[in-house]
Amino acid sequence: MTTAISPQIGRLIAGYHRFRNHRWADNRARWAELREGQQPEVLIIACSDSRVDPAQIFDVNPGEVFVVRNVAAMVPPFETAPGYHGVSAALEFAVQVLKVKEIVVMGHGKCGGCKAALTQELHGAEPGEGGFIANWISMLDDAREPIVARYGTTGHEAERAMELAGVRVSLANLRTFPCIRRAEREGVLKLRGALFAISDGLLHLMDETTGEFAPVAE
Repeated sequence: MTTAISPQIGRLIAGYHRFRNHRWADNRARWAELREGQQPEVLIIACSDSRVDPAQIFDVNPGEVFVVRNVAAMVPPFETAPGYHGVSAALEFAVQVLKVKEIVVMGHGKCGGCKAALTQELHGAEPGEGGFIANWISMLDDAREPIVARYGTTGHEAERAMELAGVRVSLANLRTFPCIRRAEREGVLKLRGALFAISDGLLHLMDETTGEFAPVAE
């Protein structure tokens, strides 16, 4: 019996055909190289939001960037408690095996995870009913307090402040990993904060000295 294909999967398959007939066919030499392995020099930690695909934003070729995506582009602090540590495993692989030279934490405008952290709308929810999200974004609880004190819990300024704070928190948490601290100290790894604004399509980079964000000059 043939399984019916939904319109959603149909669109994906149509896209696969376009990829197969053009991007893959036009870059056979590149795909032949990648068959032997990957050597990306940059790890990008980004949000799972469907609007902020790093490969599209940075217009990279296959094999150029190693990407980790999750709710609000968060990095948890280093810990050895039992459990499944997906982000930590990806960091280990990128830094210790692939030996990437840069890690970019890229937040984005209109981030639902950051907004939920700001409003705490999922606070107290059960796992499977929003509780997993609430627990994940609780990493922003400490950053939330001064933002709420200054801007409240709603509005563009409050939301943008939380989005930027999320990048800073993730950068700080990255530096709790011994392998990352060591690589950064030895000068073989750099960390960078960024934010992509959906409303105007501008990429903002964080100044390493001041912690402030500014749009990239066009």
